[in-house]
Amino acid sequence: MARRRQRKKLIKDAEISNMAAEGKAFWRHNGKVIFVEDGIPGDVADILIHKKKKDYAIGRIAELKQASPLRIEPFCQHFGVCGGCKWQMISYEQQLAYKSLTVVEAFQRIGKLDFPTPLPILGADPNRYYRNKMDFSFSNKKWLTKAEIDSEAAFNRNGLGFHKPGMFDKVVDIEHCYLQAAPSNEIRNAIRDYAIQNDLSFYDIIQQEGLLRNLIIRSSSLGEWMVLLSFGEDIAAARTALLDHLVEKFPQITSLHYVINTKKNESLYDLDIHTYHGRGHIFESLEDLKFKISPKSFFQTNSAQAERLYQVVRDFANLQGEEVVYDLYTGTGSIGLFLARHCKKVVGIEEVEAAIEDAKFNAQLNQIDNSSFFAGDVRQLLNADFLQEHGQVDLLVTDPPRAGMHPDVVQEILKMAPKRIVYVSCNPITQARDLQALSTQYKITSVQPVDMFPHTYHVENVVALERNVDGV
Repeated sequence: MARRRQRKKLIKDAEISNMAAEGKAFWRHNGKVIFVEDGIPGDVADILIHKKKKDYAIGRIAELKQASPLRIEPFCQHFGVCGGCKWQMISYEQQLAYKSLTVVEAFQRIGKLDFPTPLPILGADPNRYYRNKMDFSFSNKKWLTKAEIDSEAAFNRNGLGFHKPGMFDKVVDIEHCYLQAAPSNEIRNAIRDYAIQNDLSFYDIIQQEGLLRNLIIRSSSLGEWMVLLSFGEDIAAARTALLDHLVEKFPQITSLHYVINTKKNESLYDLDIHTYHGRGHIFESLEDLKFKISPKSFFQTNSAQAERLYQVVRDFANLQGEEVVYDLYTGTGSIGLFLARHCKKVVGIEEVEAAIEDAKFNAQLNQIDNSSFFAGDVRQLLNADFLQEHGQVDLLVTDPPRAGMHPDVVQEILKMAPKRIVYVSCNPITQARDLQALSTQYKITSVQPVDMFPHTYHVENVVALERNVDGV
């Protein structure tokens, strides 16, 4: 017997009261919390409920009856469609206030932690064109607006941009994105226009076929640019002609690459990257340090704020010059190298082998000889034998992915018992969970939110911890 589809419920004239985690607003209705996508405190709206749980429900605005006084006009033509920059309708000052509140609520509600009042959040300047890395997708099924569909006009369905949220096979064709500085928009649009004019096929994600699949554009504060094109088919003549077109049109491209990806997923880590023109990497600079960034490297996507973030880590570390520092999830070694000149020794661990190779290169590049970097799963490498070989840790820095640290890693840290910990997180919820586990032996001494991603609900947070003495 077929299951009956649950009818969506419409709640009229809801008065949205506050913001919650992950950018959703909420209010309480008949004793249940209702989370509202794209809502703002002060909105009065009809809410269409599309997901019901025992203790809460999730809905979206069906009709905005009265706009919150906090609402402002978004500055991007693609707002509300492409899925990015979800907070453009809120002033930047208000965004920062909500992000700070996100940290406090996660620590209180999830972690049930004792912690000092967070320091004022470090806002980004600039808060547009701040990203140094953008990922775009090609599609032969460009998303069309209702007006375009109703017009019954003939449209070229090839697009290059971002996947439409909730529609994995549709791409929103982007004309101008406010996330990465010029010539990022010009490079992307030139590739799309050339491909359409020369009848190059755009990828069909359902049929798993098509020449043009993905585009990555990276930049640095030193004025260097990297472009990586992912091809779903190996057609040398078409590929060479497009790459030559880019070389001629954009001489500022420092590093041009391509990859052939015929897999069913878009991951490039297990594929060979081919350098077509220029260097195989670009360089970035933070303070007086230089960093090599390869096509597969992880690097903080907001260089200006990354520098401020690492300065916070260094301040919280309070190094005196004789400490052994462990840097977990080190990436290309940026945090560890930022600290290396202020301590006795840095030991970095990172799962991505290519990133570790960059970390070693970066150490040599900056003439830092008191650092060691190791490729492997932190959960497996971090143990008593590793400490015996590389030294007992005085300061532990950890900057895990959004999922936070594995419980085994947390337990190993408790066994290691470093005097101080600096925990950097892009997810206050999982950070609060891990801090709760660490609270049996550590107390929080400082909390510093940092805004790495303006006009989104994401917030970076740095926490300093000290080991309890005599259980106090």
